Amino acid sequence: MEANYYQFVRISTARPNQVEIQFLTLAYNRFYDIFIEIMDDSFWEKDSWYRFSKVKDGFGVYSELLNYEPLQWVLENMKISRPPMEAEIARELFKFIRNVIIHFPFFDRWDDIWVNQSLVNWHKNSQFIDKFVKKYRGKETVKYRFWEANKKRMTYLSIHFPKHYEDDTKIYLKDLLLEREGVTFAFILMKKVLDTQVLSVDGQQVATL
Repeated sequence: MEANYYQFVRISTARPNQVEIQFLTLAYNRFYDIFIEIMDDSFWEKDSWYRFSKVKDGFGVYSELLNYEPLQWVLENMKISRPPMEAEIARELFKFIRNVIIHFPFFDRWDDIWVNQSLVNWHKNSQFIDKFVKKYRGKETVKYRFWEANKKRMTYLSIHFPKHYEDDTKIYLKDLLLEREGVTFAFILMKKVLDTQVLSVDGQQVATL
């Protein structure tokens, strides 16, 4: 897909600077390309490895973009301006998914991905994945719904946090989020977060949170 022209939100006369604009433009182009493909129903007819490769890249790009400080401010504001747990899901859950995928690159399908306590801590204890599971273990299920206006379709989903976390207990991503409904929801929420920094794309205004 051809690169788009972005007009990013200006934090000051110096932000974003030229280096940031270069990074943001590349990252936003990649994320939006993946988003458009995932939101097309035909994407879910492709083979599971192809789907997983695109999803992995999308989570990776989003995680890198969260290093841009104004997006961190957006996530902090979401804690008071958005429904409960939405900010934590947009930051911590999505980072957890990204880290599991990146640090344990042994799987070809979403439904096959798992970790347990011994695997998470094989090299070093108390890193992000370990802290996330301990923090949210046993938390109540979070229920969401999202509306796809162009398809006139409402989708309901649940986010199930792990109930147990032991050396021999596998935690599957598919048990946290079902692939199709969960990934679609994740990319919609990630895009909403990212859109807050874009005034327009090729002259067309972008809606924000």
